[in-house]
Amino acid sequence: MNLQRYLSRIGLDQIGSVNDSYNLRRLQRQHLLNVPFENLDIHWNIPIVLDTEAFYDKIVGQNRGGFCYELNGLFNELLRAAGFQTRLVSARVYDGRGDFTDEYDHMAILVIIGETNYLADVGFGDFSAEPLKFTVEQEQEDTAGTFMIRRYAGEYFEVAKKEGATWRSSYIFEPFGRDLSEFQSRCFYQQTSPDSHFTKGKLCSVMTENGRKTLTDDKFIVTAEGERTEIGINSQDEFFGILSQEFGIRPANNDAMLVTG
Repeated sequence: MNLQRYLSRIGLDQIGSVNDSYNLRRLQRQHLLNVPFENLDIHWNIPIVLDTEAFYDKIVGQNRGGFCYELNGLFNELLRAAGFQTRLVSARVYDGRGDFTDEYDHMAILVIIGETNYLADVGFGDFSAEPLKFTVEQEQEDTAGTFMIRRYAGEYFEVAKKEGATWRSSYIFEPFGRDLSEFQSRCFYQQTSPDSHFTKGKLCSVMTENGRKTLTDDKFIVTAEGERTEIGINSQDEFFGILSQEFGIRPANNDAMLVTG
């Protein structure tokens, strides 16, 4: 991995020599501003394999994004190359019906800085803009909202986001280190199962300085300062035009433009 080229991909010339929370926040924020969360390869019939060299070629070499395994898998390599101590963790995502998905459904990162751990995540779409301090039952203000990490059943911890006066769960995780290969089965499920929400439609989304922009099969949504603008997508030409103009992404194989999600 070429560290300098990766830094340039996320809009940085260099990083400081101190592995502190300031540099960690800077790296996560810049990553979220420049590398989109997207599932396009699934709909372009391009297999996603758990290999950090493949992640690097796609995200840095091809100016693409990816989904959690790719984004956090490569971000973890960046953090380690920058001198941070990290471990991958498995998370189970809230399903909106009072339960959580299977183990390894999501990948996140714990970063250890001195006596403090941080939850870093560049692969969960609309989530915290900066790492969350792994402190239980403490509200944490972020430009993307208010978050809290709290104890859940057994060894699990829950990450929740405040919506109005209530807390909405994002996912639960155990703070144990995992190997990238342990996520293989669930990664295959996410890109092949008709029950996976990733197979149901194309998605490309990236954080902006004052909101977020998101492209789906039939909509382009921009939120800025809390205001939402929605534009309908009526053709593949419109979809690929916005994908190129707003996200800088074009399929490597022109045949992919003929594939519908």
